[in-house]
Amino acid sequence: MTATPQARTPQTRRPGGAPPRLTSQAMAFVLAGGRGSRLEELTDRRAKPAVHFGGKTRIIDFPLSNALNSGIRKMAVATQYKAHSLIKHLQLGWNFFRAERNEYLDILPASQRVTESKWYMGTADAVRQNIDIVDDYQVQYVIVLAGDHVYKMDYEIMLRQHVETGADVTVGCLTVPRTEASSFGVMHTDETGRIVEFLEKPADPPGMPGDPDSSLASLGIYVFDWDFLRDLLLTDAEDTSSGHDFGYDLIPQVTKGGNAYAHRFSESCVMSGLETEPYWRDVGTIDTFWQANIDLTEFVPPLDLYDSQWPIWTYAELTPPAKFIHDDDGRRGQAIQSLIAGDCIISGSNVHNSLLFTGGRVHSYSSLDHAVLLPGVSVARNARLSRCVIDSRVQIPTGLVVGEDPEEDARWFRVTPGGVTLITQPMLDRRAAAGE
Repeated sequence: MTATPQARTPQTRRPGGAPPRLTSQAMAFVLAGGRGSRLEELTDRRAKPAVHFGGKTRIIDFPLSNALNSGIRKMAVATQYKAHSLIKHLQLGWNFFRAERNEYLDILPASQRVTESKWYMGTADAVRQNIDIVDDYQVQYVIVLAGDHVYKMDYEIMLRQHVETGADVTVGCLTVPRTEASSFGVMHTDETGRIVEFLEKPADPPGMPGDPDSSLASLGIYVFDWDFLRDLLLTDAEDTSSGHDFGYDLIPQVTKGGNAYAHRFSESCVMSGLETEPYWRDVGTIDTFWQANIDLTEFVPPLDLYDSQWPIWTYAELTPPAKFIHDDDGRRGQAIQSLIAGDCIISGSNVHNSLLFTGGRVHSYSSLDHAVLLPGVSVARNARLSRCVIDSRVQIPTGLVVGEDPEEDARWFRVTPGGVTLITQPMLDRRAAAGE
């Protein structure tokens, strides 16, 4: 049996007797090495955390911005799969940390640092291979984050719960309907929030205390005392039967020891006042990626990107303003209920309920409806695109019609179960080679 956890008392206090900000004693370790294969061709050239989102940001900007806004000034990003675009983005957009202020953002590619035959073998192994780097930070707490989710969260609140409960690990959890919980790792907790059992994608998920119709699903956000996690990682490395993964191996192991606690996302979710409920999305499929982007075009979007109190930091490109030209009947440049990034030109075309990233060009007599265009897309004249995602730098040919005939679309492009069409340049090149 584990003894009743005792709250830890920080040794320093801020001026005026205010409680110290625990994030000043913490680092964020962001796991950003995954491909995200369910995003299909969108991750052929980039890792999932590097995928563009929301008009000007990338997915990884959300956990990094949460850490920065929470007061964390020591961060590390572990990369592996096709990391060039991700590393370039971090170098351009996250280069403002100053070592003389004790601020750091380290990029940690899988580089055979431990042996010459092993890359990162799992999420926990990615941290274990960089133990010496984390040691150099001289931090008390480590927050392990997935680099591929979209949400706003104050990690200070989760850290404070971790300290007050004396937990070995605190797991960020999202409340989901019990009928939908089978696709998650589910936390079975007692009335105090202590995790009594971790179940990976259970057929019959346990309900929550006081709410039997809901379950607590793991978000892949973990808070550890570094000393505890360090020992745990070294022990796990010696276990040849382990997959060296936090969700599958380490968290269940700590749970069996009786000192793991759940933290409900609703308690630390950052909401500006416009959001009606806590927002967290795993934009891991083309359908969810498209929907999350289109949701931002709503009159009151479920995620407020205009919240100046909790900004989403990113690489701020120097671009001219968006431009709308031509005002003739049948040839009027306009966008309705849409997000249009800088350096876009809407030339005599109609854009409805769509999101255009930087550098888009939509030429005369074309129309977009519920379309997501990644950076640098050019749409030639007389094209009609609806319910689609267009990969970056794609050149849409004259007269292309997408979203009206699913069978025809599926001949050349990827059509999802939700009816969204994904278009990449290689797909268009094959279509052109076939004489279409």
